[in-house]
Amino acid sequence: EIGKYKTEISGLLIVSNFHSSPPPPHHLSQFSSLSICFISLRLFPPSIAFSSTHPLLPLSLSLSLATMSKGPEIFANIGKKARDLLTAGYSSDQKFTVSTYSGPVGVALTSTASNKGGLSTGDIGVVHKYKNHIFDVKVDTLSNIATTLTFSDILPSTKAVVSFKLPDYNSGKLEVLYSHHHATFTSAVALHQQSPAVDVSVTVGTTGIAFGAEAGYNTTSGSFTKYTAGISITKPDAYASVILGDKGDTITASYTHHLDESKRSAAVGEIMRRFSTNENTFTVGGSHAIDHLTLIKGKLNNHGKLAALLQHEVIPKSLMTISGEIDTKALEKHPKFGVAIALRP
Repeated sequence: EIGKYKTEISGLLIVSNFHSSPPPPHHLSQFSSLSICFISLRLFPPSIAFSSTHPLLPLSLSLSLATMSKGPEIFANIGKKARDLLTAGYSSDQKFTVSTYSGPVGVALTSTASNKGGLSTGDIGVVHKYKNHIFDVKVDTLSNIATTLTFSDILPSTKAVVSFKLPDYNSGKLEVLYSHHHATFTSAVALHQQSPAVDVSVTVGTTGIAFGAEAGYNTTSGSFTKYTAGISITKPDAYASVILGDKGDTITASYTHHLDESKRSAAVGEIMRRFSTNENTFTVGGSHAIDHLTLIKGKLNNHGKLAALLQHEVIPKSLMTISGEIDTKALEKHPKFGVAIALRP
């Protein structure tokens, strides 16, 4: 019996390693997850092969279900990796954020003060997580109250988000997200009394390649407010995307590549063409983690805008970010600088 149990465990681990490193071809991913169940059941002794109380059976089934639940990214995330590398953290404002968290009750409190263009603003936000639901309320210095309610798994693989902002009673929005291992679907309805709008997006594919489209429709005017299409390809060390947007007026292609196995360094290139003006914008950038505490980023486009960023973890979970931008084609202009400090427990 001991020899049989060893055989079962080694058979399960071999298939599991086949899943993780290196990853299988995408057209075999779901079959490899099913083979875990098949092999583990086949190697079980007849007396326990179909016993739900055997410890290895739930493990093999959970691995299979976890693998099959993975699917393509939502349409809003197509091209997001390149956008984040080129835009995330860059700012010409001053921002200070303090966050606290109470683990037993699941409440996070965040206070933010910022200075943008000489205008100082602030807000206080409270986030409460209860089971699979998230309640987010934010109050700013202009007496606006923004509320977001997120309900996960109200139906299998479905998430619903309700958001509204007071005193603007026409700012309500209802969003629904459904994910499948070969498709994702999102729908958003603006709860505006005079001109309600509907946005719909669909993505089909796998974790390796995804095709998607998005459209917005104004029910009052009976016209489309937007329609966009895109494709993305994901590899372990690279990511590429092409998006046709602005009702077909612009096309954006981007490519991101990790330069080392630990993914400490990355390079990105993005080109956008606007057909109505025959204007091209080409941007290159990169990031490098000097160590586990410090990150540097930089970018340059064909219009001469050069920007750099330094982010350092001054204390655990607390970050200080300094960024700047200059116009290399107009050096007489003052450079832009931004500082952001985020303190977290």
